[in-house]
Amino acid sequence: MQINPQLIEKIKESLFSVLPITAIVLLLSVTIAPLAPGVIVLFSFGAFLLIIGIGIFTLGVDLSMTPMGQGIGASLGKAKGMALPILLCFVLGALITVAEPDLQVLAEQVPAVPNMTLILTVAVGVGIFLVIALLRVRLQIPLSFLLVGFYAVVFILSHFVPEIFIPAAFDSGGVTTGPITVPFIMALGVGIASMRSDKNATSDSFGLVALCSIGPILSVMILGICYTPDSAEYSSVSLVDVATTRDAALVFLRAVPRYAEEVAVAVIPICLMFLMFQLVTRRFKRVQLLRISSGLIYTYLGLVLFLTGVNVGFMPAGQLIGATVASGGQPWLLIPIGMVMGYFVVAAEPAVHVLNKQVEEVSMGSISRRAMRRGLSIGVAVSVGIAMLRVLTGISIMWFLIPGYVFALALTFFVPQIFTGVAFDSGGVASGPMTATFMLPFAMGACQALGGNFMTDAFGLVAMVAMTPLVTIQLLGLAGRVRKKLENDALRAELARAEDSILYYDA
Repeated sequence: MQINPQLIEKIKESLFSVLPITAIVLLLSVTIAPLAPGVIVLFSFGAFLLIIGIGIFTLGVDLSMTPMGQGIGASLGKAKGMALPILLCFVLGALITVAEPDLQVLAEQVPAVPNMTLILTVAVGVGIFLVIALLRVRLQIPLSFLLVGFYAVVFILSHFVPEIFIPAAFDSGGVTTGPITVPFIMALGVGIASMRSDKNATSDSFGLVALCSIGPILSVMILGICYTPDSAEYSSVSLVDVATTRDAALVFLRAVPRYAEEVAVAVIPICLMFLMFQLVTRRFKRVQLLRISSGLIYTYLGLVLFLTGVNVGFMPAGQLIGATVASGGQPWLLIPIGMVMGYFVVAAEPAVHVLNKQVEEVSMGSISRRAMRRGLSIGVAVSVGIAMLRVLTGISIMWFLIPGYVFALALTFFVPQIFTGVAFDSGGVASGPMTATFMLPFAMGACQALGGNFMTDAFGLVAMVAMTPLVTIQLLGLAGRVRKKLENDALRAELARAEDSILYYDA
């Protein structure tokens, strides 16, 4: 039996994504943060399931969510009325969000709100803003105007929201734009824009993810105003004590049915919605349907393995490592360790490589992949360092988010619109699976060990990482624009000198 070569390639990509964190954890475990052998065994099993799960899951998304998004987007673009497209966008946005693995991981870590309450709140926010994104493409509204307006509402509303909800609200915006939501929504945007023939159609296909990431922030803030939690105490996740590798395997096997059920509840509504769409439109042919169906199976299996590996072995180990480093007598080490993790994590993210290629193509080579990779790595390293500083000092996240977003939004008026769309779409790319599954638990474990308020001090890490591309990509786009202008000015000057040197003779 021959293994699908695409699956092998996806597993290789996920291996390079998970490997840096795994290597750093193993290095820390034999130096400044010694761990029990049982912890290392569970972490290793979790890392293995994470690698396989992400590989299978991303292949499934490529086979199912991307063509579904493009097909549905093209149908919505041709629709004459607006009522049906609006309804479909809202329902699809909500259903896709419920199935987002990064959101499910975040919900597990927010004790102030029940998991499903938080997930449904975020789903409603995404659904509403996907409708707004559709209207923007149809009505050709400049993206920068909407971003400035809605983020102004976000920061004004933040003054009326309980402090414990603000970091979690911004984190929800970062995790929502994850590996299942982004491909679908971006493909939906391409499908909608393909029905237009004007010169701005390509630029307007970007920006859907950017707007959809605002929805969760606003919806969780509104939830914070309306909802009074019974308790916001965090109970540390404890790793099961295992004596043998067989015991470790049994721990994971016992957890599989729970996550299989949770994933089924999330994925089945998407399948039913797609089935209804196909029955009404007859959009996809038999071969395409078989491909999408196999992709949905891959998505389901990969998501089950991913969540099992994360929740049983990977995330608890991250908390323990963070707590061990923080309580080791030199808590300031959290900053350089976090920065090193951030640098290598983003560099290894498969989605980042796709983004780098996309920016290079959009800029016609003026911004190289190497420059993008280096810029994002340094930016994320700084963001994680600031997040660790917040864990140590308790500085409010608003002291960093407000200047960061003001600067990013100001840049939207000076860079080409397409770079604005790509930059704001890419927030979730930088904050990939490793951020929610390891970096955030690492910060929470450290915060708990230091006796801080993890709801205000640890949460917000994902938001800091997600903010990095907003600034980095636009600055690179601005630099590319300035460089191109200088080259054109130099060329015109050279042509003028050449013209002055021409000698004219009378016949």
